[in-house]
Amino acid sequence: MTGFRAKRALPLPHPRRYTARMDFALALLLGYLLGSVPFGLLLTRATGGPDIREIGSGNIGATNVLRTGNKGIAALTLLLDAGKAAGAGWLAMALFGAPFHLVAAAAALLGHCYPVWLRFKGGKGVATFFGALLGLVWPIGLVAAGTWLLVAFTTRYSSAAALCAALFSTAVSLLFFPWPVTAMIAFMTVLIVWRHRENIGRLRAGTESRIGRKA
Repeated sequence: MTGFRAKRALPLPHPRRYTARMDFALALLLGYLLGSVPFGLLLTRATGGPDIREIGSGNIGATNVLRTGNKGIAALTLLLDAGKAAGAGWLAMALFGAPFHLVAAAAALLGHCYPVWLRFKGGKGVATFFGALLGLVWPIGLVAAGTWLLVAFTTRYSSAAALCAALFSTAVSLLFFPWPVTAMIAFMTVLIVWRHRENIGRLRAGTESRIGRKA
Protein backbone atom coordinates (compact mmCIF):
# COMPACT_ATOMS: atom_id res chain seq x y z
CA MET A 1 0.00 0.00 0.00
CA THR A 2 1.20 3.49 -0.92
CA GLY A 3 2.35 5.60 2.00
CA PHE A 4 2.19 2.67 4.39
CA ARG A 5 5.30 1.69 6.30
CA ALA A 6 5.27 -1.49 8.28
CA LYS A 7 6.33 -1.13 11.88
CA ARG A 8 9.46 -2.95 12.92
CA ALA A 9 8.89 -5.61 15.50
CA LEU A 10 10.86 -5.11 18.68
CA PRO A 11 13.72 -7.62 18.96
CA LEU A 12 12.98 -10.36 21.43
CA PRO A 13 15.69 -11.65 23.78
CA HIS A 14 17.42 -14.71 22.43
CA PRO A 15 16.06 -17.83 24.19
CA ARG A 16 19.53 -19.13 24.95
CA ARG A 17 20.62 -15.83 26.50
CA TYR A 18 17.50 -15.72 28.63
CA THR A 19 18.04 -19.29 29.79
CA ALA A 20 21.71 -18.63 30.56
CA ARG A 21 20.82 -15.61 32.68
CA MET A 22 18.22 -17.58 34.58
CA ASP A 23 20.64 -20.46 35.14
CA PHE A 24 23.28 -18.02 36.37
CA ALA A 25 20.86 -16.40 38.82
CA LEU A 26 19.54 -19.73 40.10
CA ALA A 27 23.03 -21.19 40.48
CA LEU A 28 24.06 -18.06 42.37
CA LEU A 29 21.06 -18.30 44.70
CA LEU A 30 21.48 -22.05 45.21
CA GLY A 31 25.15 -21.73 46.10
CA TYR A 32 24.63 -18.75 48.40
CA LEU A 33 21.83 -20.41 50.38
CA LEU A 34 23.76 -23.66 50.80
CA GLY A 35 26.87 -21.75 51.81
CA SER A 36 24.89 -19.75 54.35
CA VAL A 37 24.06 -22.81 56.46
CA PRO A 38 26.08 -22.24 59.69
CA PHE A 39 27.04 -25.83 60.44
CA GLY A 40 29.48 -24.90 63.18
CA LEU A 41 26.87 -22.94 65.11
CA LEU A 42 24.12 -25.51 64.59
CA LEU A 43 26.26 -28.49 65.59
CA THR A 44 27.67 -26.76 68.66
CA ARG A 45 24.21 -25.78 69.85
CA ALA A 46 22.82 -29.25 69.15
CA THR A 47 25.49 -30.80 71.39
CA GLY A 48 24.89 -28.35 74.24
CA GLY A 49 27.91 -26.18 73.56
CA PRO A 50 28.16 -22.40 73.82
CA ASP A 51 27.30 -19.88 71.12
CA ILE A 52 30.55 -19.89 69.16
CA ARG A 53 29.89 -16.32 68.04
CA GLU A 54 30.58 -15.26 71.63
CA ILE A 55 33.92 -17.02 72.08
CA GLY A 56 37.34 -16.79 70.46
CA SER A 57 37.27 -15.05 67.11
CA GLY A 58 33.48 -15.07 66.95
CA ASN A 59 33.58 -16.89 63.61
CA ILE A 60 31.40 -19.88 62.77
CA GLY A 61 34.14 -22.06 61.29
CA ALA A 62 35.83 -25.22 62.52
CA THR A 63 38.76 -23.38 64.13
CA ASN A 64 36.46 -21.54 66.49
CA VAL A 65 34.38 -24.66 67.14
CA LEU A 66 37.61 -26.34 68.24
CA ARG A 67 37.91 -23.71 70.98
CA THR A 68 34.89 -25.32 72.66
CA GLY A 69 37.04 -28.42 73.23
CA ASN A 70 34.86 -30.69 71.11
CA LYS A 71 37.26 -32.06 68.50
CA GLY A 72 34.67 -34.34 66.93
CA ILE A 73 32.23 -31.51 66.24
CA ALA A 74 35.08 -29.35 64.97
CA ALA A 75 36.12 -32.07 62.50
CA LEU A 76 32.53 -32.55 61.35
CA THR A 77 32.17 -28.79 60.91
CA LEU A 78 35.30 -28.76 58.79
CA LEU A 79 33.95 -31.50 56.51
CA LEU A 80 30.51 -29.92 56.18
CA ASP A 81 31.90 -26.46 55.50
CA ALA A 82 34.15 -27.93 52.83
CA GLY A 83 31.20 -29.83 51.42
CA LYS A 84 29.15 -26.66 50.99
CA ALA A 85 30.92 -25.50 47.87
CA ALA A 86 31.53 -28.95 46.43
CA GLY A 87 27.90 -29.93 47.01
CA ALA A 88 26.61 -26.69 45.56
CA GLY A 89 28.80 -27.18 42.51
CA TRP A 90 27.72 -30.78 41.95
CA LEU A 91 24.04 -29.91 42.36
CA ALA A 92 24.32 -26.94 40.02
CA MET A 93 26.11 -29.12 37.46
CA ALA A 94 23.23 -31.60 37.55
CA LEU A 95 20.62 -28.84 37.27
CA PHE A 96 22.22 -26.25 35.03
CA GLY A 97 25.46 -27.71 33.68
CA ALA A 98 28.82 -26.00 33.20
CA PRO A 99 30.02 -23.36 33.88
CA PHE A 100 27.20 -22.59 36.30
CA HIS A 101 28.56 -25.13 38.78
CA LEU A 102 31.50 -22.77 39.25
CA VAL A 103 29.12 -19.90 39.95
CA ALA A 104 27.36 -21.97 42.62
CA ALA A 105 30.64 -22.93 44.29
CA ALA A 106 31.84 -19.33 44.42
CA ALA A 107 28.46 -18.24 45.77
CA ALA A 108 28.71 -20.90 48.50
CA LEU A 109 31.89 -19.26 49.76
CA LEU A 110 30.15 -15.89 49.71
CA GLY A 111 27.28 -17.39 51.70
CA HIS A 112 29.64 -18.90 54.27
CA CYS A 113 31.43 -15.59 54.76
CA TYR A 114 28.24 -13.50 54.78
CA PRO A 115 25.29 -15.74 55.75
CA VAL A 116 21.91 -14.09 55.53
CA TRP A 117 20.68 -16.05 58.56
CA LEU A 118 23.35 -14.52 60.84
CA ARG A 119 23.11 -10.91 59.70
CA PHE A 120 25.96 -11.50 57.24
CA LYS A 121 28.50 -12.36 59.95
CA GLY A 122 30.12 -15.67 59.03
CA GLY A 123 33.45 -17.43 58.81
CA LYS A 124 36.66 -16.82 56.91
CA GLY A 125 35.92 -19.45 54.29
CA VAL A 126 39.14 -21.46 54.15
CA ALA A 127 37.49 -24.89 54.43
CA THR A 128 34.81 -23.91 51.93
CA PHE A 129 37.50 -22.64 49.55
CA PHE A 130 39.37 -25.94 49.71
CA GLY A 131 36.12 -27.85 49.29
CA ALA A 132 35.37 -25.98 46.07
CA LEU A 133 38.81 -26.68 44.63
CA LEU A 134 39.07 -30.33 45.65
CA GLY A 135 35.50 -31.05 44.64
CA LEU A 136 35.40 -29.27 41.28
CA VAL A 137 39.00 -28.67 40.13
CA TRP A 138 40.94 -31.30 42.05
CA PRO A 139 44.38 -30.67 40.45
CA ILE A 140 44.34 -27.10 41.70
CA GLY A 141 42.90 -28.36 44.97
CA LEU A 142 45.95 -30.54 45.44
CA VAL A 143 48.21 -27.60 44.60
CA ALA A 144 46.41 -25.46 47.17
CA ALA A 145 46.58 -28.17 49.81
CA GLY A 146 50.29 -28.69 49.18
CA THR A 147 50.92 -24.97 49.39
CA TRP A 148 49.00 -24.71 52.65
CA LEU A 149 50.94 -27.59 54.20
CA LEU A 150 54.30 -26.20 53.08
CA VAL A 151 53.66 -22.68 54.35
CA ALA A 152 52.01 -23.87 57.56
CA PHE A 153 54.92 -26.21 58.30
CA THR A 154 57.60 -23.60 57.66
CA THR A 155 55.95 -20.55 59.24
CA ARG A 156 53.44 -22.07 61.71
CA TYR A 157 50.93 -19.44 60.59
CA SER A 158 47.60 -20.87 59.47
CA SER A 159 46.44 -17.53 58.08
CA ALA A 160 49.61 -17.09 56.00
CA ALA A 161 49.21 -20.63 54.69
CA ALA A 162 45.61 -19.94 53.62
CA LEU A 163 46.54 -16.69 51.90
CA CYS A 164 49.46 -18.25 50.03
CA ALA A 165 47.35 -21.22 48.98
CA ALA A 166 44.62 -18.96 47.59
CA LEU A 167 46.99 -16.64 45.75
CA PHE A 168 49.10 -19.44 44.28
CA SER A 169 45.98 -21.31 43.17
CA THR A 170 44.86 -18.25 41.24
CA ALA A 171 48.24 -17.99 39.52
CA VAL A 172 48.23 -21.67 38.55
CA SER A 173 44.69 -21.44 37.23
CA LEU A 174 45.56 -18.35 35.20
CA LEU A 175 48.36 -20.24 33.48
CA PHE A 176 46.80 -23.64 32.89
CA PHE A 177 43.02 -23.54 33.18
CA PRO A 178 40.14 -21.92 31.23
CA TRP A 179 38.87 -18.51 32.26
CA PRO A 180 35.66 -19.66 34.02
CA VAL A 181 37.75 -21.69 36.47
CA THR A 182 40.16 -18.79 36.95
CA ALA A 183 37.27 -16.38 37.50
CA MET A 184 35.85 -18.61 40.25
CA ILE A 185 39.19 -19.02 42.00
CA ALA A 186 40.08 -15.33 41.66
CA PHE A 187 36.74 -14.32 43.17
CA MET A 188 37.21 -16.72 46.07
CA THR A 189 40.78 -15.53 46.58
CA VAL A 190 39.63 -11.93 46.87
CA LEU A 191 37.12 -13.03 49.52
CA ILE A 192 39.76 -15.02 51.40
CA VAL A 193 42.17 -12.07 51.42
CA TRP A 194 39.43 -9.67 52.53
CA ARG A 195 38.26 -11.94 55.32
CA HIS A 196 41.86 -12.26 56.53
CA ARG A 197 42.60 -8.53 56.49
CA GLU A 198 42.93 -8.43 60.29
CA ASN A 199 45.25 -11.44 60.19
CA ILE A 200 47.35 -9.66 57.56
CA GLY A 201 47.67 -6.72 59.91
CA ARG A 202 48.79 -8.98 62.75
CA LEU A 203 51.24 -10.79 60.47
CA ARG A 204 52.82 -7.49 59.55
CA ALA A 205 52.96 -6.48 63.20
CA GLY A 206 54.36 -9.85 64.28
CA THR A 207 51.45 -10.51 66.65
CA GLU A 208 49.64 -13.26 64.75
CA SER A 209 49.11 -16.50 66.67
CA ARG A 210 51.06 -19.52 65.48
CA ILE A 211 49.65 -23.01 65.03
CA GLY A 212 49.73 -24.93 68.29
CA ARG A 213 49.72 -21.83 70.48
CA LYS A 214 46.82 -20.14 72.18
CA ALA A 215 45.68 -16.79 70.74
